[in-house]
Amino acid sequence: MKVGLAQLNPTIGDLSGNAERVAEATARLAGAGAELVVTSELVISGYPPKDLLLRDGFAAACDAQIDQLAQTLADGPAVLVGHPTLRGMPAGCVANAVSLLADGRVQTTRHKLLLPNYDVFDERRYFRPAEQITPIPFRGRQLGVHICEDAWWGEPGTFHESDPYHAGDPVAMLAAAGADVLINLSASPYERNKRDRRLRILRDHVLQHRLACVFVNQTGGNDDLVFDGNSFVFSPAGELVALLPAFETGQQVIDLAQLPGPVTPPDRPEVAGLLDALELGLKDYMRRCGFTECVLGLSGGIDSALAAAIAARAIGPEKVHCLLMPSRYSTDHSVNDARRMAETVGMPYEIVPIDAIHRAYEGTEVIAEDLSSQPGGLADQNLQARIRGAMVMVRSNRHGWLPLATGNKSELAMGYCTLYGDMAGGFAVLSDVYKRDVYAMSRLINTTAGRELIPENILTKAPSAELAPNQFDQDVLPEYDLLDAILEGLIEREESVVSLSRKFPADVVQDVARRLDRNEFKRRQLPPGIKLSQRAFGSGRRMPIAARLDASLYRTED
Repeated sequence: MKVGLAQLNPTIGDLSGNAERVAEATARLAGAGAELVVTSELVISGYPPKDLLLRDGFAAACDAQIDQLAQTLADGPAVLVGHPTLRGMPAGCVANAVSLLADGRVQTTRHKLLLPNYDVFDERRYFRPAEQITPIPFRGRQLGVHICEDAWWGEPGTFHESDPYHAGDPVAMLAAAGADVLINLSASPYERNKRDRRLRILRDHVLQHRLACVFVNQTGGNDDLVFDGNSFVFSPAGELVALLPAFETGQQVIDLAQLPGPVTPPDRPEVAGLLDALELGLKDYMRRCGFTECVLGLSGGIDSALAAAIAARAIGPEKVHCLLMPSRYSTDHSVNDARRMAETVGMPYEIVPIDAIHRAYEGTEVIAEDLSSQPGGLADQNLQARIRGAMVMVRSNRHGWLPLATGNKSELAMGYCTLYGDMAGGFAVLSDVYKRDVYAMSRLINTTAGRELIPENILTKAPSAELAPNQFDQDVLPEYDLLDAILEGLIEREESVVSLSRKFPADVVQDVARRLDRNEFKRRQLPPGIKLSQRAFGSGRRMPIAARLDASLYRTED
């Protein structure tokens, strides 16, 4: 049997558009001889549809679109297509489903059994799990069709084995019921090392049951999630025989009766994947929200330089508008570095000094006393950041450009950022990027380009907000290498202060933990950004704001 893999980039809510994408891919794969086409999870609705699933009529419209698609594909190969459904469900319930379309109608439908309810996933909020899972008969074969999380039984961090709602491993159930090939429809978001983790998980199933496996993932950016594609096929012996490209659409036909030889996954540095994810995430966010150009403050610092470079890669440098907004505390080299970068990359820019506006505030009777009582203090520093934020927003409102916030995860974790200042914007490009990775991505951009798109001086000078005389980040923050290591433990692994104090200076760990918790209110007001790690600041990390955490949580010894 020749199986076509359709790795697509669906748009959430665009039912007819997504159906058209499936039909176009099916036609191309039919031309290459496919007898069965496999798409991704919920490809008709797009993933994740979130509370659209609660809207009256949405799931019914998905079912109607499936019926129409089946008629459209009547003369082509059979198609396994993912969609929400009301069919076969009690009144008021929706299933995460896959249907086999052939001969102009829906031949059969299967429902997802394991519904993830951790991190960014809320599937139990919307779906009812399958009561059983059985293979789909198709032209003398038994297709072991299952959906995304159904392959993740027992994986650490997923909690399925201790979950009373689920009775066992769906893949093992399919194998026991006579499946002769495994087919997984997925919408598996990108995060660090996710491709290799998926390959390991599915390969373990293949080796356990000695069955070939077809895995089809979606690609593209939807809000804070990016889907990396990387669809693949394993032989029954556990050899990887097909791997579709990362971060782009693609199709391939595989003959299960005559599998090709093994392929080797591209060995790319992790930082390259981060860069690709940010580029695709920003590009799709802008496209789907109706933006064609963007604007940001280019300070001459590393964060805004990287954000601008990513935007230039995503939409073209001529569509990235840079505002250079020096204050009385800005150094000449910062302005020159920003100008040089804009000119080298080809981004339009304006130099808009803010000192006159700053002095106007200082001369305003209402707040003059507040500012003069603490020259260069926190209120004065934040005022400068907010003047810059206002300037960016003026350009955004005037021209319809998407305003970009440029703060990184390390600074956001510590509250080293200004509400309505550098946090102002419609999209936070680097919100899940630690400072160490800001530098690594910046150097990769220069290496890939073969020249200094980001000036070397930006990469080597000490980081500074330049909001007060002789100000440097490390005056108030730990060295970034140390800070990032502690934050990774606190955020990604939820380690205790006691545990981390065995690895790092206890007083630093305690201070970082307190500041992380104290600044949740700022992060709650952060614009959306792309999830790259297991625990990003966003929908998957839900911490209280108005909380008074017990002092025992910050103890550094048992």
